[in-house]
Amino acid sequence: MTKFLYRTHLTYTPLLLPLILLPLLGELVWRNYDPAFFTQKKEVFLGVNIIYIVIVRLALLDVMLFLFSRSRHSLHINLIRIVALYLEITVITILYFALLFYIFDISTLFHYSVNLAPARMEVFREHDFLTAFYISAVSFTTLGTGDWVPQTLNAMMAVSVEVILGVVQGGVFMAIMIYAHQNKEALSPLPDEVLMEPDLLP
Repeated sequence: MTKFLYRTHLTYTPLLLPLILLPLLGELVWRNYDPAFFTQKKEVFLGVNIIYIVIVRLALLDVMLFLFSRSRHSLHINLIRIVALYLEITVITILYFALLFYIFDISTLFHYSVNLAPARMEVFREHDFLTAFYISAVSFTTLGTGDWVPQTLNAMMAVSVEVILGVVQGGVFMAIMIYAHQNKEALSPLPDEVLMEPDLLP
């Protein structure tokens, strides 16, 4: 059983990561079905969503990096898998916060600091999700263009958490790459005798 787990765990687990978005999709349906209740409890929903994404991301990254470290593949294959994992986590996190901003209304959470003609502003309102995705991407990558400014405490909290996640993820990713190149045994394949004997696994 242990041998089977360690040989197959990496094949399908990355496909489960988009499931992180399911709670927000449920809230989107809930908001459309019962807008009065959702508006009344939106601060609670927003706080829970932020705590949720922090815990789930940390847990998933820890578990999947542990599994990668126990893989039988070569160092280079493991590094490619780790890069792909971090890329997927990055996209999912940006999508998560984009959905968060979209669900809780961009015009309420953010203010556009540049003076534009009303017709141009209407374009933003007609493409709320694209605008939310842009705000999320800028926040996660810490670009700080300053065009969209948080105007509520909830928006400030959400943006702050996303920025911290982006900075920490970038730092951890670089640390893993440096460690892997300096200590090639860290991601080297497990010997066959270890895989054959579950009692020898740490």
